[in-house]
Amino acid sequence: MTTSIGAANAATAAAAGLIGSKEAAKLQLPSFGGLRSTGNAVTSSNSLLLSKRIGVLHSVSASSIVRAVSTPVKPETQKETKRSKVEIIKEHSNFIRYPLNEELTTEAPNINESAVQLIKFHGSYQQYNREERGGRSYSFMLRTKNPCGKVSNRLYLVMDDLADEFGIGTLRLTTRQTFQLHGVLKKDLKTVMSTIINNMGSTLGACGDLNRNVLAPAAPYVRKDYLFAQETADNIAALLTPQSGFYYDMWVDGEKVLSAEPPEVVKARNDNSHGTNFPDSPEPIYGTQFLPRKFKIAVTVPTDNSVDLFTNDIGIAVVTDDDGEPKGFNIYVGGGMGRTHRLESTFPRLAEPLGYVPKEDILYAVKAIVVTQRENGRRDDRKYSRMKYLISSWGIEKFRSVVEQYYGKKFEQIHDLPEWEFKSYLGWHEQGDGALFCGLHVDNGRVKGSMKTTLREIIQKYNLDVRITPNQNIILCGIKRAWKRPITTALAQGGLLQPRYVDPLNLTSMACPAFPLCPLAITEAERGIPDILKRVRAVFEKVGLKYNESVVIRITGCPNGCARPYMAELGFVGDGPNSYQLWLGGNSNQTSLAKAFMDKVKLHDLEKVLEPLFFHWKRKRLSKESFGDFTIRLGFEKLKELIDKWEGVPESSSRYNLKLFSDRDTYEGMDQLAKLQGKSAHQLAMEVIRNYVSSQQNGKSD
Repeated sequence: MTTSIGAANAATAAAAGLIGSKEAAKLQLPSFGGLRSTGNAVTSSNSLLLSKRIGVLHSVSASSIVRAVSTPVKPETQKETKRSKVEIIKEHSNFIRYPLNEELTTEAPNINESAVQLIKFHGSYQQYNREERGGRSYSFMLRTKNPCGKVSNRLYLVMDDLADEFGIGTLRLTTRQTFQLHGVLKKDLKTVMSTIINNMGSTLGACGDLNRNVLAPAAPYVRKDYLFAQETADNIAALLTPQSGFYYDMWVDGEKVLSAEPPEVVKARNDNSHGTNFPDSPEPIYGTQFLPRKFKIAVTVPTDNSVDLFTNDIGIAVVTDDDGEPKGFNIYVGGGMGRTHRLESTFPRLAEPLGYVPKEDILYAVKAIVVTQRENGRRDDRKYSRMKYLISSWGIEKFRSVVEQYYGKKFEQIHDLPEWEFKSYLGWHEQGDGALFCGLHVDNGRVKGSMKTTLREIIQKYNLDVRITPNQNIILCGIKRAWKRPITTALAQGGLLQPRYVDPLNLTSMACPAFPLCPLAITEAERGIPDILKRVRAVFEKVGLKYNESVVIRITGCPNGCARPYMAELGFVGDGPNSYQLWLGGNSNQTSLAKAFMDKVKLHDLEKVLEPLFFHWKRKRLSKESFGDFTIRLGFEKLKELIDKWEGVPESSSRYNLKLFSDRDTYEGMDQLAKLQGKSAHQLAMEVIRNYVSSQQNGKSD
């Protein structure tokens, strides 16, 4: 890595008298004495004493050293503090091998607690059906790792087969652009894992205390900025992939599938100019302890916030020059969703600006941030181990200062970028190379039934690659124009409708899997959201909101926030059986954090809360004011007052949607039929219309 004045070079030059006194004074920075909050774990296996890292400064006396950005130096002796149980398991695991390697060979259907923690690094969670009584039926969830959401034709077909043969017959598209395969038995794990690996897939690092899947816009545009963002995401994923071979030892008997890494990735990983690496370690970046907790990164281009950029530990935005050529990156740090109910010291947080780096430095900057978290993130209490808590404790200035010491440079000022917007990429689009792509809405990312069959037939017949989006949808790529009509017809017959035929509430909603398999779930999410969305639509009808109006709704079964509910305009966070904590105030562009509004809202009481909120939004909003912005402007005290005083929708406010019902008799007849199905008249009418359109769909329209 080239630097303007690298730490070691500056020190050597100063010692040799090559820098004048004025310049030396100008460059001198306060010395770094091992910044670490009092609660952080420090162990001999994880401490990065400079004397163990680099010898370049040993011959220069401390008093003569002048650094442009000083290299971190830890005190020689520090009191060892408490470490979490998981930290001890990692330390004794021989780089994530033991005792998992032994547990996998036993006849038991499950593995022990230590192995449960380790198998996460391999991309799997042990689960059991929480609704079964009289014993536990154990199975495993596997999660793939697909930077940018890229899935080859070959891998998609293999995952589809594995779901049928070894899973529960469905594929789950996740909010981090990966597959989840549920229901795999322990005895089949090696077969499934090796099949994925041998078909150019991977689950390595999809879970566990390391860098997770790197997000990037899924749209397969042939544009310089999009291609550069996706290339950068691929390179970051490669940089932070574990190197010690434990994954391949476990699942393919050590036969690592070789793929050529870009030389800039290898160079950045091996660079130890600023004390970032463990010399001679199988894991030069992670060491024996890996990171304190999971770590999430997203890369995108200006305006495109399809990746929920600010919810990540690191958010990276491409910056281009006037000709559209990528020249560098804005970096944002400290985002994260997880929290714990009734513990105010845990919280969701948006990433904030760290600085700008030229494009050739991005891997070194990312590595410096990761190492800062590795060295200073808390390892005693996992509730506080994410990087957002480190930054919240230190403040961004101190955090930036420490990162700069591992980076070897000062960050430049962040560049101004245009407004962000959420982009779904649903429907038909030009790729830019003569081909088309088609984005398909998948409710909550669950690919099943006739939809699954149809997707497989189309992907196989036309030899299509696919992309998974961060909103749990799927994109079919590289479609020739002549294929558009037959593909559109086949999709409609399989229930995969074009976006204008899908309820707008569904298009932006998300939910985590929750019950019955997630061990953390408190209440329903994926299984509960269809009914909740129907009830919201019925409230819209009741208060007179138009069908094409919508709000961003996200639901999770627990406060960990996998479906990012804290960014929603209306977020449901499970806080008890059939009970949710409601969050309000996010926006459709995913740039504003919602706030906790009400606790313990019972499922059967939703209308008592939602009716007054939506009624007054319709009546009192400003021009084009979104629901989220409206709730923030009015304030939560006022909103609660409106709920407390609510006596129902005034009769004069109810009206018929004349676009569907031209007379009262038609409306009342449809309303009677709808009530038998637990729906509103408008919902039933729209279903009838959609079904008719689908049956008549001939591919002539986009």
